Amino acid sequence: MNTPKSLYNILGLVLTMSALALSAVPTTAHAVDTIEVQALFKGRAVMLLDGQRRLLKVGETSPEGVTLLKSNSKGAEIELDGERRSLALGRRIGTKYSGPREQKIRVVADAQGMYLSNGSINGVPVQFLLDTGATLVSINERDARRIGLDYRRLGSRGSSVTASGVSPIWRMNLTRVKIGEIELRDVEAAIHAGNFPPIVLLGNSFLSRLKMTRTGSDVVLQRNY
Repeated sequence: MNTPKSLYNILGLVLTMSALALSAVPTTAHAVDTIEVQALFKGRAVMLLDGQRRLLKVGETSPEGVTLLKSNSKGAEIELDGERRSLALGRRIGTKYSGPREQKIRVVADAQGMYLSNGSINGVPVQFLLDTGATLVSINERDARRIGLDYRRLGSRGSSVTASGVSPIWRMNLTRVKIGEIELRDVEAAIHAGNFPPIVLLGNSFLSRLKMTRTGSDVVLQRNY
């Protein structure tokens, strides 16, 4: 059976239109982790995108979603995820690097010159007294029970010399200690027998892991990570 020539023409037209439709579908850009500029020309740049070498013209977007905005012998300007970046020849950047984050809290001295601040231990609210003279975070037994610390079973027995003399303590690590937006984990503490100290002392086992500066009568605690 002979197929009419007109049918071949129709099939060819359909295939051609299908191919054009497919070519018109934009390539889905995927995330790129590293970008390196390897060569620069006026209006063009050679970049290494996650190990793939791409030659881009100004205004052109790579399959990874990197758009070249400017290019000359001094450097290139690109856009990725709506953010513009300037790159020099040979410069390599990681797009997921956002720089160190900073956390700060300012503690104001009260009328007696003491630095008091609300916070929490293992998620339980407490009031802290900042005390650089205390080696560890220091908690009395009443507060330890309220927080839910199983210090007698999990703690290491010891003793501490205070103004009232030598008193027994239990040393243990606190899972989470938080003041303001600053939270540290695995902070060593001393649980004191009896009702001393009357307020939780935020000692150097916590404070030494932060940058502490004085501004007038205030203390600023800062953490970079």
